Amino acid sequence: MATERLTERPDGTTERVIERDSGTTFVERRGSGAGGVIIGIAVLALVAIVAFFLLSQSRNDAIRTDAVSSAASSVADSASNAAGAVSDAAESVTPNQ
Repeated sequence: MATERLTERPDGTTERVIERDSGTTFVERRGSGAGGVIIGIAVLALVAIVAFFLLSQSRNDAIRTDAVSSAASSVADSASNAAGAVSDAAESVTPNQ
């Protein structure tokens, strides 16, 4: 005849021991699942951190692109103003006919 014991520990782990007349012993342990929950939370936090850095990098690239575009526009405006000034200077030097 087999003897079966079921032990529940304070941490939520359950242990079932079956002893058979033939001398074999079967032990089955089941955890509370807290380890899986902790691993799940850690993976979720890691995904959130990676997503934050990727979005941050994308945002920085957009800011950098806007800054370069603004600088190029400013240079173009300056070149246009300089060309206008040179044209005005040339007109003032030449006599009116």
